[in-house]
Amino acid sequence: MNAMPGQDAGQNRTLAQDAGHIRIFSSGHAARLAIRNGEYSGPTAGIAPGLVQANLAVLPRALADDFFRFCHFNPKPCPVLAVTEPGDPRLPGLGQDVDVRTDLPRYRLWRKGEMVAEVADLKEVWRADLVAFLIGCSFSFEEALIEAGIPLRHIDAGTNVPMYRTNIETVPAGPFRGPLVVSMRPMKPADAIRAVQITSRFPAVHGAPLHIGKPEMIGIKDIMKPDYGDAVAVHEDELPVFWACGVTPQSVIAAMKPEFSVTHAPGYMLVTDLKNTALATS
Repeated sequence: MNAMPGQDAGQNRTLAQDAGHIRIFSSGHAARLAIRNGEYSGPTAGIAPGLVQANLAVLPRALADDFFRFCHFNPKPCPVLAVTEPGDPRLPGLGQDVDVRTDLPRYRLWRKGEMVAEVADLKEVWRADLVAFLIGCSFSFEEALIEAGIPLRHIDAGTNVPMYRTNIETVPAGPFRGPLVVSMRPMKPADAIRAVQITSRFPAVHGAPLHIGKPEMIGIKDIMKPDYGDAVAVHEDELPVFWACGVTPQSVIAAMKPEFSVTHAPGYMLVTDLKNTALATS
């Protein structure tokens, strides 16, 4: 792991993944405490059934208003669930004792658009001017897909969902602009139709797919080489189904190059106490 200047990498928890299996927690608070205490450091897909998970983007206060407008202009990839006050890492509206500095398994630190480190907490780099944005995650609608009998290959394999940068441009706001990122789940055609119906009820966590089949049409050259996450096979009787993804701010940060910013590592989310069912529309 590369450390930020002046940072003692030994002070951070190990970043080793819990590979090959998924640990299940009884509550969001239990999951966050395990992550905070270094007892769990793997991807968060499936670890807290029924609970909303969130992507993270942290920016200096001077950029926060423009980023909020960017999210407003791009609600499919960037549906905002909560925003902190400058310098305050707490988010009581998302759950008991939430601390965005410590409660995600893995963070990415960015300098001028370049990722300079992956770390297990933000204690050494947190500043009084930082504003954290929590953005809806597609993990939240996966439970509804599973309940409908639609298999999700990355869940079954215990791996991260594959994610790709596309040739679809986001709507700019101030300095924020860049390519949209999508997550992909392979499905048989009948399951894909049902998935459209199910996920349309979850606009707060990306909603319906934005593309089905023909990945080359959205700029994906090789479906087996995701830009983020882990590759999963797409069988001959399946279609790749693509949803807008909350990793989009990372492609935007790489494009606009702010002096300093923080994101979650793709697939390593904040587990909240909110119920997925609370986000569904009738």
